[in-house]
Amino acid sequence: MATINRLLRGMQTITINCNRQSRLFSNSSNEFRGFKGFKYSRNVTPIQVLSAVGGTLAIYTLYECRKNQGVEAAAQAKVEPKVVKLTMRERRFIRFASVEYHAQIYMTPQDFLESVIEADPRPRLKRRMLTDEDIEAVKSKTPGLKEGSSRFFRNLSDKGIISYTEYLFLLSVLTKPQSGFRIAFNMFDTDGNEKVDKNEFLVMEKIFSHAWKGKRGMQMAEGLDMKLPIQEAYVDDEEGLQRRHTVDTTLLVHFFGPKGNNQLNFENFRQFMLSLQKEVLELEFNEFSKGLPTISEVDFAKILLRYTYLDTDDYDNYIDRLLDRIKDTRGITFEEFHVFCQFLNNLDDFNIAMRMYTLADHPISKDEFRRAVKICTGTNLSIHLVNTVFSIFDEDGDGLLSYREFIAIMKDRLHRGAKANIKYEGWDAFKSCIKTEMKTPR
Repeated sequence: MATINRLLRGMQTITINCNRQSRLFSNSSNEFRGFKGFKYSRNVTPIQVLSAVGGTLAIYTLYECRKNQGVEAAAQAKVEPKVVKLTMRERRFIRFASVEYHAQIYMTPQDFLESVIEADPRPRLKRRMLTDEDIEAVKSKTPGLKEGSSRFFRNLSDKGIISYTEYLFLLSVLTKPQSGFRIAFNMFDTDGNEKVDKNEFLVMEKIFSHAWKGKRGMQMAEGLDMKLPIQEAYVDDEEGLQRRHTVDTTLLVHFFGPKGNNQLNFENFRQFMLSLQKEVLELEFNEFSKGLPTISEVDFAKILLRYTYLDTDDYDNYIDRLLDRIKDTRGITFEEFHVFCQFLNNLDDFNIAMRMYTLADHPISKDEFRRAVKICTGTNLSIHLVNTVFSIFDEDGDGLLSYREFIAIMKDRLHRGAKANIKYEGWDAFKSCIKTEMKTPR
């Protein structure tokens, strides 16, 4: 840049000198006379001098324009908002949400079930745009709490809407132990009457909205935003995840009725959470059972490893280990599968119990494992199920389980892979694809 500046200054000097020399031009002389010591050949004509001046001015003008454009671009870059990367759950919600109303996207109950079971959404051309009549139809078709069951979401199918904040809430429902139900309910019960009304329940959505807002670096005046009405506290975003809206979703109508004046007590809230957990587990079990009352021990292992990020060799080792060791192939019933998954919801309590019991991270026996599960959940795992689990995770066949490795894998299962986002390329991508196909029931 310094060299260019010197060159431009030199060109400006030449331009000034040439203008002076042109005024001294005379027909009676074959030379230009100007500054002392300088002589210009008579071969240089005034046209050439003017051409040089014009070219110099053009170059200088172009440089100034480019410099101004660079300054303007830098100024614009300073004021452009920072691009925030979407979280894995945000991206998943956007992928599976199939309907839209007033610029906000929603999942249907069927979309939600698919989002926690399937890797990809059903093929569709575009989202369905809902009208006011569609929203009224959703309210009329949503059953009340007394009609709730473990087929609630399946029966509604695509006749309902779930917002992004409710999606986050429902995901937390799937991983909460029964001991956490009361805590969650008490968080909503702000006036302590052991019942929750619609506005108290909406505090949950407001909390999620504020967390989402803060994550994107949006400024909030302390104390001011909390005084706004619930619906005015939402955040407008470019993806349609959070919008100011007043529509009553399926969950709100189910809990508080079409007019929103019902109240939700703890027992109904607890039953809803248990029913949702059971509904998702039934879908997953039925996918492998093909209508039979049991699934095979290998299918049980595939379900446990389904959402983990094991590489292909490690995944094969677990399956081969089970095939080599299992002798009793009576199968796993849904009741056994359900109890085991309820235990996974108490995984943190199990981890604490094991650390206190072993004191030094030692491997645990089958009896110790069953006792710890009984302490955490109040239920007993069948001996056959425990034998199957140890056949999968007992690495050297000594009858002991490394509970650290077991817990690490089961946490991936519990969160259905939502804790990590691994991107494979090349040969690793091919192996990942093969592993996914192996996990899929045929």
